[in-house]
Amino acid sequence: MELAWFLFILPLASAIAIHFVLKKRPCLSGAVGTVVTLAALVVAFFIRGAQSELGFNWISLGNFEVNIGFVIDKLSSNMMLIVTGIGSLVHIFSLAYMKEDKAKARYFGNLSLFMFSMTGIVLSSNLVMTFIFWELVGLSSYLLIGHWYEKHSAGDAAKKAFLTNRIGDFGFMIGILMLWSITGTVNFSELAANPPAATCALSIAVFMIFLGAMGKSAQAPLHVWLPDAMEGPTPVSALIHAATMVAAGVYMMARVFLVIGTDVISTLGSVEAIAWIGGITSLLAALMATQQNDIKKILAYSTLSQLGYMVMAVGLVNPDAGMFHLYTHAWFKALLFLGSGAIIYACHHDQNIWNMGGLLKRMPITSLTFIFGTLALTAVPFTAGFYSKESILHAAKDQGSYLLWVALGVAALTTFYMFRLIFVAILGKAKHKHSEDAKEVSMLMLAPLVILVIVSALSPFFSDFVPLPELKEIDFHVVPHFGDKLVLFSIGAFVLGFIPALLLYAGKTKDPLNIPLFRNKFYIDEIFGHIIKWGQDILAAVVHFLDEFVINGLLVGGVTRSAQGLGNLFRSKIQTGNIQTYAFMFGIGIAITIYITVFA
Repeated sequence: MELAWFLFILPLASAIAIHFVLKKRPCLSGAVGTVVTLAALVVAFFIRGAQSELGFNWISLGNFEVNIGFVIDKLSSNMMLIVTGIGSLVHIFSLAYMKEDKAKARYFGNLSLFMFSMTGIVLSSNLVMTFIFWELVGLSSYLLIGHWYEKHSAGDAAKKAFLTNRIGDFGFMIGILMLWSITGTVNFSELAANPPAATCALSIAVFMIFLGAMGKSAQAPLHVWLPDAMEGPTPVSALIHAATMVAAGVYMMARVFLVIGTDVISTLGSVEAIAWIGGITSLLAALMATQQNDIKKILAYSTLSQLGYMVMAVGLVNPDAGMFHLYTHAWFKALLFLGSGAIIYACHHDQNIWNMGGLLKRMPITSLTFIFGTLALTAVPFTAGFYSKESILHAAKDQGSYLLWVALGVAALTTFYMFRLIFVAILGKAKHKHSEDAKEVSMLMLAPLVILVIVSALSPFFSDFVPLPELKEIDFHVVPHFGDKLVLFSIGAFVLGFIPALLLYAGKTKDPLNIPLFRNKFYIDEIFGHIIKWGQDILAAVVHFLDEFVINGLLVGGVTRSAQGLGNLFRSKIQTGNIQTYAFMFGIGIAITIYITVFA
């Protein structure tokens, strides 16, 4: 357990050292950040399987106590493997990808800050500590998304991510306060020992906490920041927006559900709303992905869709199923994002899939690893995604929810848009000079891809989550039961997505489909833009009314007019300009002075 403190200390020390000592030595900063992250991965392996809590009292006000400490259990130890494992591979990949970047030291310093922040969320022993690191993740992601701040689009994307997450975080803070008022504690161990009774107030508190997850895990309508966040460097997209940060919301909700107890949670009305928000997000994002042409945007909407899957599973009161999919998805989605980064790097930073093609011949290793990641994402039998997706389908089936059909529809759409990408960008003929000039990337980029292929393939066997009774225990003997009708429906969904993708996109040089509603993301950004503009106009009108008629009219203006009126009165009656009047007033003044002097 003493080793676990190093998970906090190592990334924090790295961030401080890089930002304040190694800022002018960028090559050394990258090496330090990478070595430290690898060391954290080793520690994460050592603590796996431990079950303990360690910390010290930080705040004590009457009955209100908050600890600074961490909890090690199945949930946190598996999540730490994801954070440190993918973090290490992203650091290695970045050594090559960011080689020519002028602000490389700042980049690696912010990566270390992000690793520290995510570690805090994963290991925190209470909701207050979670919230503190939650905000630190928001800060570090803002810095990484806006790394190339000279580009207006990158700066705008960073601000959009930061502000959108603040909306969810405000609800999260209210939820924490409500839960404390109900239970008298924010410590996970105390909540687990004395779970609250199912009440309307608890239902509202859980949903308010979920608002924080809506922001971090980009659930509709707070999903709008995630696709724009692709403006950051591609390794950042792999780390933050595929594997760790966006998964933090799902992780946090799983933690809350487990400490309160699924028996209590299942009786709350808000959980059904959570499940449907996840299902709707999953469907909307999948539809949007079918008409995107930027390779990173396709993967971004895919991440949105898969996060919706995870949230749906948690809302169906099966947090193990959601975490199982989080665990497998993190590895193969990181593989896809880093693979897209290698492709973009080789294609002179061109991200349009319609300018690509023929990459299987020019970049065989990168292309094959990308195809492997696609097979996992589309849940081909015997891949990691197949097992974890089946667990979510069974969770929906067990609840008798219509979300089962939504999930199957999303599975078909996932196959469609991913094989659209494969047929257009990887296979076929080169469509632009950028793809004609493409060649295989360096070993620093290839090594993480190959490692991720292996880890992705083995991830179901090493997961500690066993959410699917129809499959054998998650070990080296996982075998899908093809006699299960739901498995056959799942395979049918794959076929239903693959055949249209093959017929429509194999060998094509332009998109035969044109669906503006999907391409323009259901115009949700435009709707938000109008709402914000209307809000600004209404606020401006209210401020103008208060300024013009209340402050200026009644207060400042009223006092001014009163003083002016009184001055006019004296001016008109006394300051006449008539000498006789002044002489008369002078005489009266002398008489008053004599009277006061003699008789007073």
